[in-house]
Formats: sequence, C-alpha cells, structure tokens
Amino acid sequence: MDYIQIQGCRKPISRLIKGTDYFKHDNYDKVCENMDAYLAIGGNTVDTAHIYCGGQSEEVIGRYISERGNRDQLVILTKGSHHDKNGPRVNKEAINSDLMTSLERLQTDHIELYALHRDDPQQPVGAIIEALNEHIEAGRIGAIGGSNWTWQRLEEANRYAEQHGLVGFTFSSPNLSLAKANEPFWSGCVSADAETLRWHERTGMALLSWSSQARGFFTGRFSPEVRDNADLVRVFYSDDNWERYRRAESLAKEKGVTTIQIALAYVLNQPFPACALIGAQSREELLSCEEGEKLKLTREELDWLDLSIAAR
Repeated sequence: MDYIQIQGCRKPISRLIKGTDYFKHDNYDKVCENMDAYLAIGGNTVDTAHIYCGGQSEEVIGRYISERGNRDQLVILTKGSHHDKNGPRVNKEAINSDLMTSLERLQTDHIELYALHRDDPQQPVGAIIEALNEHIEAGRIGAIGGSNWTWQRLEEANRYAEQHGLVGFTFSSPNLSLAKANEPFWSGCVSADAETLRWHERTGMALLSWSSQARGFFTGRFSPEVRDNADLVRVFYSDDNWERYRRAESLAKEKGVTTIQIALAYVLNQPFPACALIGAQSREELLSCEEGEKLKLTREELDWLDLSIAAR
C-alpha cells in the first residue's frame, strides 16, 4: 500500500483509511477481525470521532489498541467540536472538552491527526487556531485539519497562523467522490467541488475523503429506476452522475477491474496527496479496496471520468 506524509504527523499515513463509525462494544469481535485484516494489507490509519456511536467507536479502538499492544503501528485520526442540538460549538471550550475525552477513550496521550468535525463561520479563525496550537505545544495532537471546512476558511485560518507564527491546518477532510453531491448529506457537511480541487492542487494540502465511494453508488446495485434508498437518490441521482457511472463502467472493462474500484482510484489519483476513508466491513470489500488503491489513472482519464472532457 502507498502512503502519504502530512506535516505535523511523524508517521506515514496509508492511502486507505479505515472508517470506524460502526465500531461498538457489542460487535467487538467483528471490529478485531476487521482491524487485523486491514493492518495485514498495510493499512495503518483509523478514522473516528468524538460523536461516533455515542463515543463507543473511540472506546472500542482504545480497547483494541490496549489488547493488541499495537499503538505504535497506528495513526489515529479523530474529530471533535461537532454541532449539537443547541447549534455550533466550534470554540476553545468544546475543543478542550472533546479532545480530553477522546484521549481518555482511546487510551492514549497523543492523537496524530486531529480535525474539527464542523466549522462555525461566525467564529473567528484566530481563536480556533490559537486553541488548537495550545494542544500541539502540549504534545497532545500532531497535525490539525478541518473536516467539512471550505477551502476559503482553511486558507483564512492558515493565513492567520502564518502571520502569528502558529501551526496551521495541514489536511482537510471533505467528501470527495466521482459521483458529485446534489446537496449536502447533512447540515454543515462539505463536498469538494472543482474549485476546491484546484485549490488543493495549488497548495498541495492533503485531502482525506469521507464517503469516497459515494455510499455504494458504483457497486452496480443501483440504477436510475431503483429508488429505494432515499438518501442516495437525494444526494447522488443525477444525469451527470449516471454518465460518470457509465464512463467508470467502461474504463473498468478496459482495465479488467470493477466499476467501484475505478471510483476509488479516481479519488486516490488526484494531483495532490489524497487518501480515502473506506467503510469495508468484510474481507471481500477490503480486498476490493486494496486492488483499487493500486490502480493508476492518467490526468486525461480523470478528466474524462469527471466529464471535463468529452472523449479520450
């Protein structure tokens, strides 16, 4: 498996990042099986969050690490300051509270990749950067990033950091997939558009994509006539996305792979450092992702898949 480097993180980050939003105490045996298989193919990075499964995801990862004694092998990406029923909570108090809770649950004193799960555009970025830098200086976190932050806010935050001699964001985690979102999955979440991709190419900032395979859109289980998944219909059903599907299917036949592997390769072959958060829960799904991670696509193939050009 290939890896990328992110400034602020001392370890390499595998290009396939293991999603853990289904990790619970009552499926711990499955968690261990999934994690062991993921490590066996060269993966080393797990994605979790303060809110996943009411905190169980972090707790289960902490238990797994403790029992396996493999903390040094893993890169932990976790997120805090998600909004709650009262609204945004992207502030120093929430950052401090969520981070300290996450450290306790994960049974560790350091988190390699720490992201703010949502943004609050009403909150000055300076106060946010200063709060995160306190934890960097204390050794609790390494690299910092924004999950569901626009590139404009990331740029504003990094401008402040540079002006004040502080550490800025070195990664972003929006949705990026070959299928383009018609509307946000949930309030406050961000999908990477063409302008965002140009910004990442220009700056070289790493992008860690959630829902990188468009929630199964490219598996072959769906078609314009199959409309039993309301969320998938709402977010991904469009004429352009079905054309992207047809092109991915055609390219897959040429290369002797599956359509969903082409969709994964689209994310991983961007002209900047990119990783894909994967939700593989079976050995078959994991091996499919492993094969997709190895695929190489040209810039022309990327543009054709994304409808930027009419023909190759």
